[in-house]
Amino acid sequence: MNPSRSEFISVRGLRAHLRHWGRAGAPELFMLHGWMDVAASFQFVVDGLQGDWHVIAPDWRGFGLSERTHADTYWFPDYVGDLDAIIEHCAPGRAVHLLGHSMGGNVAAIYAGVRPERVARLINLEGFGLRATTPAQAPGRYARWLDDLRQPAVLRSYPTLRAVAARLQKNNPRLSDERAAFLAQHWAARNQDGQWDILGDPVHKNTSPLQYHVAETMAIWSAIKAPVLWVEGDDTNMWQWMGPKVEARLELDRRLGFLADVTTKMMLDAGHMVHHDQPVALAQMIEAFLA
Repeated sequence: MNPSRSEFISVRGLRAHLRHWGRAGAPELFMLHGWMDVAASFQFVVDGLQGDWHVIAPDWRGFGLSERTHADTYWFPDYVGDLDAIIEHCAPGRAVHLLGHSMGGNVAAIYAGVRPERVARLINLEGFGLRATTPAQAPGRYARWLDDLRQPAVLRSYPTLRAVAARLQKNNPRLSDERAAFLAQHWAARNQDGQWDILGDPVHKNTSPLQYHVAETMAIWSAIKAPVLWVEGDDTNMWQWMGPKVEARLELDRRLGFLADVTTKMMLDAGHMVHHDQPVALAQMIEAFLA
């Protein structure tokens, strides 16, 4: 495995962890992980890269080794604000290559539309957004948020790292024992009782009172100037967030139409975690797109 190194910086008042691979001074490639994931998740893709890259992957606030907010709600725009600060710290004034998976892909796409001059190329791994909402859903959503504030979510602990790895493999049966064991040591940490806790703030599981506004997001996507590489897994479970598969497929294709310059790729024998299932093939796609 290519060795990584850690850097801790202050990002908007929180202690944030950045994981670096490769030579400082090489072209920067930022990789943004998804919900309930960590920066180390990109290790397998980094191992597949053949070129001279400086890969920089942050742990989002409340995930991995980055500090938790100590608040009762995580607000999505904060990830965009954090990314702006991180890019300015690592690549001041420069346009960078940006890759994001799932939640990280949504953050990356918003950033690329809001700060188009700072993104040279964008790679989106299934950062398709959420199902459209309606105004009529607002009262119930606020009520669920208030209920969650009274009884916050919890994450279970695991007796061993092997049990953590087994949980990862339950989520993704394609994950090999070797890869699951590697991820487990970055996905969890041992607590004072000897149990292993997931390195994710349980508050992330709470309902947000804010609804997903497709029209606003598509206006941002329309402002993206960078060429976009869109990658899906052929066996993805993304439809559980988007609704019935046929209708969701039509909606996703409609959304992709808002991107001015997009290349779409289907990753064979891969689920939603394309960077785990086919990291070498993904690395080849990335470098061909960035060449």
